[in-house]
Amino acid sequence: MDRPGALAELRAALTAFARSHLPDAPWCVALSGGPDSLALTAVAAGLRPTRALIVDHGLQPGSADVAAAARDQAMNLGCQAAQVISVTVGSRGGPEAAARAARYDALDAARDGAPVLLAHTLDDQAETVLLGLGRGSGPRSIAGMRAHDPPWCRPLLGVRRATTHRACAELGLTPWQDPHNWDPRYTRVRLRTEVLPLLEDVLGGGVAEALARTATALREDTDALDALAAPAVPAPGADFDVAAAAALPGALRRRAIRAWLLAGGAQDLTDKQIRAVDALITDWRGQGGVAVAGGLTRERLFARRDAGALTLYREPVAPRQR
Repeated sequence: MDRPGALAELRAALTAFARSHLPDAPWCVALSGGPDSLALTAVAAGLRPTRALIVDHGLQPGSADVAAAARDQAMNLGCQAAQVISVTVGSRGGPEAAARAARYDALDAARDGAPVLLAHTLDDQAETVLLGLGRGSGPRSIAGMRAHDPPWCRPLLGVRRATTHRACAELGLTPWQDPHNWDPRYTRVRLRTEVLPLLEDVLGGGVAEALARTATALREDTDALDALAAPAVPAPGADFDVAAAAALPGALRRRAIRAWLLAGGAQDLTDKQIRAVDALITDWRGQGGVAVAGGLTRERLFARRDAGALTLYREPVAPRQR
């Protein structure tokens, strides 16, 4: 039997996703002009009213021209509107993380309450799992990206990247090829071009699909454990009772710690930081406070043990000496 067309495969994936997660209402699609987002935009515009959001990071010469071309393609594909959003990319967390943060902030501000379709594919999910595995960030990062994480919607996580490329060819579209996607200075690029092909060769194929299945299984487990840990999380602004926390199984205690830290203002928590705070409960030797990322440039957030409870406090960051 002949393989169904790529466009039909994408349409089926988006239709099934919308049936499960989204009401019959307009949506936005994040469009870079690359093959993944261009194919998703074409399918989305054919299903319901669609507004394309194009973020111009300004990181490459001619980026404004690329954004303008993507806007024209979106309108030709039937989008009701297409908006170019210019952003300034900072430096926090490195170039990839800073660009991602600027992009998501811009999309969130421009979506006007509508859900946003993102064109991450199964290949992107596999790369995310490998990154989390290599960095030892714990099961949460190995669980990869959520398909539905309102307002973000990733209907193509079960679709291979090759399918979006074929869909563009079927439509006669010429997508933009981002040179950053082939720049070996970026870790994700080396995973894509070196590590995953090697794993596919050594293990006989099917590695990307296996990694995506692993992400799904871990996500289900993580969600279940988070729900079990939720009753143990202190109320916002409250301290964390050490005796109550020590009675919890480790997996639930660390999840409760994570939720407590996030409610207290922590951001970008790592598994190492969470375990260091956990040691204030399970391996108390009079150690000082544990620094956790607080999201502020002039203050740092700390957790410490004090009189049988964990508390949060902030300290100013000393200015750098010039």
